[in-house]
This record gives sequence, C-alpha cells and structure tokens, in this order.
Amino acid sequence: MADAIKPLGRGATLALAVFALLAGQMAALLALTWWYGQSLGNLPNFSGDGAAIALIIAVSTPVEVGLLALFARRAGASAADYLGLIWPRRGEVVFGVAAMVVMIVAGNVLSWLLGRNLVTPFQLDIYKTASAGGWLLWLWLAIVVLTPIGEEILFRGFLFRGWLRSPRDVWPVIVVTSLLWALIHVQYDWYTIGQIFVFGLLLGWMRWASGSTILTILLHALINSEGMIETFVDLKWLT
Repeated sequence: MADAIKPLGRGATLALAVFALLAGQMAALLALTWWYGQSLGNLPNFSGDGAAIALIIAVSTPVEVGLLALFARRAGASAADYLGLIWPRRGEVVFGVAAMVVMIVAGNVLSWLLGRNLVTPFQLDIYKTASAGGWLLWLWLAIVVLTPIGEEILFRGFLFRGWLRSPRDVWPVIVVTSLLWALIHVQYDWYTIGQIFVFGLLLGWMRWASGSTILTILLHALINSEGMIETFVDLKWLT
C-alpha cells in the first residue's frame, strides 16, 4: 500500500532506473570481455551460453541493486524502506504462494492445450551448456536467487515506489511496471512475454497489498524455480 515515504519524481525515477539497468549490463559486458578474452566488438554470440548468462546476472545484479539503493537514499528514507524490503506476514506468503501455484498450473495447462512446449529453447540451451561446462549450480543460483532480487527491486521496488502517488495510481502502475518487466525478456517469443506480463500483474498486486518487495522476490523465485525444474525434467526424461 502507499505510505508516507515521499518518492522521487516520476521522470527521475524512470531515468535513474534505466541508468542503473544499463550500468549493470555494461559492467556485465566488460566482465564478458575478460571471460572470452575479446573486445566488446568481437564478443561471440553468448545468448544460449549458460555460463555467460550466469556471469552476466552475477555481475549486473549487484551493480544495479547498489545503484538503486543509493538513489533511494536520496529520497530521505532508508533504502530498505524506500524499496519495500520489509518482511511480509505469514498469511501474505501463504496466499501469494497459493495464488502463484494456481497461475503456474493454469499457464501450463493453457500452453498444453495450445500445443506449445512448456520449456523454451532458451531455457534448454542455457541449461545444457551450463551443465556441460560445470556451471549448472551457478546458473541455478543466478536464475533462482539473483534474478528475482534484481528484477523485483527494480520494478516492484524502485519504479513502483517512484510512480505510485495515490490509490488511483495503483493499477496503472501495476500494469506499466508489469509491461516493462515483460518486455525486457527479449530472449522469449511474444506468447511467453505475455505470460510474464500476467505473472507481473499478480506480483504487482501482491507488492501493493502487502507493501513488501521481499514477498514478490520470494514469489518470483518460485516462478523461476518451477521453470528450472521443468527444464531439468524435459532434458532428463522427455528428450
């Protein structure tokens, strides 16, 4: 719910969020130049390389979150309070997990009815390459732990706080942050991006109802865990 913390301006919020996101990605690209021993202009295609994806997430997330925390402090509140990093109530966790499980099952049933694979080619590629290179544990940590932290603090933490001014802003902010969150997942097709958008609506509502970004981090981790488990099952028993 909205509270007494005075947020940064809407334009400043967007500009600072984009800066933090790009700064994190640039730091990750520089790490990749070291990893591959190549200049930025000569980097190979790493879109399906699980080790490279894990490295990108491991480098970009701390940079991005650190900058967002620094920007949040400029609003005069603690970074934790500004970003909604408070512990949810037990009932909120139970409700959130139950709602997310229902949505995951519904999404899988819909995909099955439409004849679509539950696991995307991107998921299969990064899982197989990370496993072959001995990076599977690091990929799990990156996808299940670091990605939810970074993305939730950016979208349901920093942007949500900066754009929410009154109760009438709730659903516009939830929709816009969900849309932006879905659109950064350029590795997927439009069907999967649409599913991500719907999950974002639930995450945004839970952020508003509970006031807790920690809750949305936990629920996001649940989504990503389910995706990794599905990928494991697909590779182990279905291919």
